[in-house]
Amino acid sequence: MYAPERQQEILRLARESGRVDVLSLAEEFQVTAETVRRDLKALDRAGLVRRVHGGAIPAGRLDFEPDLAEREAVAADEKDRIVAAALAELPREGSVVLDAGSTVARLAAAFPLDSALTVVTHALPAAARLADHPGIDLHLVGGRVRHRTRAAVDAWALRAYGEIRADVAFVGANGFSAAHGLTTPDLAEAAVKRAVLGSARRVVLLADSAKHGQEHFARFGALTDVDLIVTDSGLAPETAAAIEAAGTEVVRA
Repeated sequence: MYAPERQQEILRLARESGRVDVLSLAEEFQVTAETVRRDLKALDRAGLVRRVHGGAIPAGRLDFEPDLAEREAVAADEKDRIVAAALAELPREGSVVLDAGSTVARLAAAFPLDSALTVVTHALPAAARLADHPGIDLHLVGGRVRHRTRAAVDAWALRAYGEIRADVAFVGANGFSAAHGLTTPDLAEAAVKRAVLGSARRVVLLADSAKHGQEHFARFGALTDVDLIVTDSGLAPETAAAIEAAGTEVVRA
């Protein structure tokens, strides 16, 4: 099958199912994942699809948001490397805010047993991983729980984050770039993430490299609102250098 034929079929599948993912397409067409990524890039440039984490959606569906189980399964190796690097950013003592997100939840599961920290989170997955930790003074922020992310949103959560000033906040995002900043599909989720950015003296973004350049419906901050980005080696060195030149440190794990 020639590339134009394959791309036409990919577009049909995307429109029928609302989403396509790289690995499934590679298996279906018996090509490499890199070939599929080139196809998706071509379709994206043509304005026919919009690339998202792990695949693509038809153009005009920027509100698409994968559920928690799907996000947990995608880029697992990259997320594990990001978490291993992010552990160095945990303070020896003090307070930490954990945002919603699959990589942030993995970080919560990796807290050392000798950690002695105050942790604040509105994310049920992160809270569940720390509930039995002997050294963690855990504070769970309340609000309406979104089923897709298992995170509390709306006024209660916003009010709580407006009343604290933690040492470090670990934040997740569905997309990040110098041009479009930090984005996520849901407005309520974005509002809480924006409050999290203002709740700590230092902000660390945990995001795998596939999220770079992605743009979603709701913007909750600029890249310059982040002190450090911990990502994986898939982020091009020149991209990392450009981000650092603008004032945000980058670690490629």
